[in-house]
Amino acid sequence: MAASLPPTLEKIVQRFQRRPDPKQRYQQLLWYANKLDAMDEAAKTPENRVHGCVSQVYITADFDGEKITYHGDSDAQLVKGLVALLIEGLNDLTPTEILAVEPDFIERMGLNVSLTPSRANGFYNIFQTMKKKAMGFQLATAPSEV
Repeated sequence: MAASLPPTLEKIVQRFQRRPDPKQRYQQLLWYANKLDAMDEAAKTPENRVHGCVSQVYITADFDGEKITYHGDSDAQLVKGLVALLIEGLNDLTPTEILAVEPDFIERMGLNVSLTPSRANGFYNIFQTMKKKAMGFQLATAPSEV
């Protein structure tokens, strides 16, 4: 039994599940890529680069004290689509909500069979980078124990 996902991410998973054809999944990813807001070039720094991706991928996160807002970009359209769907699925959640998301949703979407192994691995690395940023915010706001 898969853990429950945040509502927006669950909708995205269902959208991909309704597209059994890998070509349709690619078209869906390209649709997400085209929807992604442009990322400020100044944010494309080594600290924001996602490691373990063949493409250039950047992720930033802003925290308003309660919810996280991610921004990202990639130089590859398909990967940009992966970035965009993760941003849409995880934006406006608390660090705790983001950290509770397990990567098994990637298999549920069917993308693990549609993507090349290096892209599937990159997708996982992007997701882990977003979780790492959420963890940083959670640690920074956690009350210190005396």
